[in-house]
Amino acid sequence: MKALLINGYETFTGVGEGKLNASLIEMTGEMLEQKGYKVQITTIEQGYDAMQEHQKLLWADVVYLQTPVYWFGIPGLFKSYIDRVLMVGYADGSTLRGDGRTREDLSKKYGTGGVLTDKKYMVCSTWNAPQESFKDPQQFFEGKSVDDVLIQIHKSYQFLGMQQMESFAFFDIFKGQESVVEQIEMFREHIAKNF
Repeated sequence: MKALLINGYETFTGVGEGKLNASLIEMTGEMLEQKGYKVQITTIEQGYDAMQEHQKLLWADVVYLQTPVYWFGIPGLFKSYIDRVLMVGYADGSTLRGDGRTREDLSKKYGTGGVLTDKKYMVCSTWNAPQESFKDPQQFFEGKSVDDVLIQIHKSYQFLGMQQMESFAFFDIFKGQESVVEQIEMFREHIAKNF
């Protein structure tokens, strides 16, 4: 098996240093290599070539997406990466055949044109928000889950035909440092179970 690990962290002075996201990429890479995976890592903030990243996407069986959440979505650099890399496959037809619909067959639905149906992806996100703020209609996210809030990243990869693996989220990373250590152990178990 082959895995592409993408670190979507973007630095903003005074907000954080990216240590947690970088350590999660490193830990995941080591765990997957121990399981026999061939691993490639992209750290978006260090720069990238869209065509090379497109080739990595085609090479990988699994894509692991590591991202902090800024203003309730992925960082701008990560969004730009997705736009630039996924457009390569859209333009040359290697990742999808349009949006799935055709004028000849009106039964075909939007979002069914992806051809990467043998590939999977997993999202791991880091949040300042506490876990209890999700899935509760009385809390800030109004009953939405982490995956609901991050629909843009999920639908981008699902549009290519990829299958979602169970996501993992770290909560309360700035104010709950003791719980981060516990969450890292849960994360290890999650990776061991899902890969």
